Formats: sequence, C-alpha cells, structure tokens
Amino acid sequence: MNDILYSIAGILIPFLGTSLGSSFVFFLNKKMNGNVKNIIVGFAAGVMIAASIWSLIMPSVDMAENLNVVRWLPATVGIVFGVLFLIIISKCAEHIENKRKGKKINMLMLSVTLHNIPEGMAVGVCYAGFLSQNANIGLIEAMLLAIGIAIQNIPEGAIISMPLKFNGYSKCTAFLYGILSGIVEPIAAFITILLIRFVVPVLPYLLSFAAGAMIYVVAEELIPEMHEDTKNSALGVVGLTVGFIIMMILDITMG
Repeated sequence: MNDILYSIAGILIPFLGTSLGSSFVFFLNKKMNGNVKNIIVGFAAGVMIAASIWSLIMPSVDMAENLNVVRWLPATVGIVFGVLFLIIISKCAEHIENKRKGKKINMLMLSVTLHNIPEGMAVGVCYAGFLSQNANIGLIEAMLLAIGIAIQNIPEGAIISMPLKFNGYSKCTAFLYGILSGIVEPIAAFITILLIRFVVPVLPYLLSFAAGAMIYVVAEELIPEMHEDTKNSALGVVGLTVGFIIMMILDITMG
C-alpha cells in the first residue's frame, strides 16, 4: 500500500514543477532574468541527461541481460524510437503552426503539452518498474527522475503563463493555462502504471524510449535555449554540469 501511495505522490512531482513555474505570473512583472533562466535551463538539462543514463538506459541494459536478450538491443531500439517519436510530434506541431499563423502562444502551449506526454511516460515507466520489483529500479531512482523533470518544468510553466499575461489575459487565466499544459504528465504516468502487466515484458524498451525522448528534449530545446543569449551561455553550461553531477551522485549513491 505504501508503494502505491509513494508512486501516486511521485507522478505528481513533475506537475508541481509546471504549476510552480506557472505561478511566476503572480510575482514577476517582466521576463525572467537571463542569467537565472540559463542556469535553471542548464541545470534541468544536466539532470535529464544524467537521469537518462543512470535511471533509464542502465536499468534497461541490466533487464535485457536478465531476459537473455542482447544487452544493447533494447536500449538502442528504445532510444531510436523515442527520438523519432519526438521528431514526429515536433513536425506535427510545426505543421499546425504553419496553418495557424499569428497563433504563436497557442502553438507554444501545444508544443509544451505534447512533449510533456513522453516525460509523463518516463516517470510512469520508472514507477511501474519500481512497483514490479523486478526492474532494478528503486524508489529513490524513480523519485530523482521525477524531480529532475519537475525542475525542467519550472521554466516551461513560466514560458506558458508569462506571455499570456503580457497578451492581455488575467493572471488567474494565464496560471490556469500554464498548469493545464502540465496535467498530461501525471495522466500519462498513471495510464502507464495501470498498464503495468503489459508494460513489464517490454520495460527495457520503454525505459530507453523515455530516455530517447528526454535526450531529444535536451538537444532540441534546452541546449539551444541556453545559447539564445551568447553572453550568458556559459552560465547554462555551468548549470548543466552541476545538474549532471548532482543527479549522477544521487543516483549512484542512493539508487
């Protein structure tokens, strides 16, 4: 029973990150400081890279060995399909944007909401592995991944709610739209856990699929965002390094 309660609490952690970022609309009257933004984005990127390796890819390799499958095969297949899945989503989002010129805010909400789905799946897969007790994934590892995604979700919540406020929406409405963009994460995680009987046999592939999706988000969104302001890009690299090291140490020592 405790494991189920821990899992329910864990899948809500990323949503809390989005809600926290969305709440900035009540406190900030201008855009987030460039230095602070780069550090947060870089830190989130570092956490997600480390989580992809130690919380997703390595357990996938270990499980493949236990299942008498070529060790690198599930990880390779999963990563490829995870990246391809996000590429398809991005292309679909671009197609919608081209058909709805002048609707950049709506497009931003759609993009963030869509890419939150595989992030929710990543958390759900980890907690499904934890609940199955045969995936070499502990509660700490699942929670660390959820916290890492939550950190990344903070600026995402802000980039949804703040532009809405500047475009004439009330603070409450902007905040509501911000948190709605993140609600898909716990929903996706919950569905993944409900399907645990079907998930466990293909868990090595799903773990690496989630890793591939996260790697895509880091490479396509977070790292370019760190370099938008070249004067502050070094701070983003520092944040990435610190985030990676902290996540690595926590995962190795507590996982």
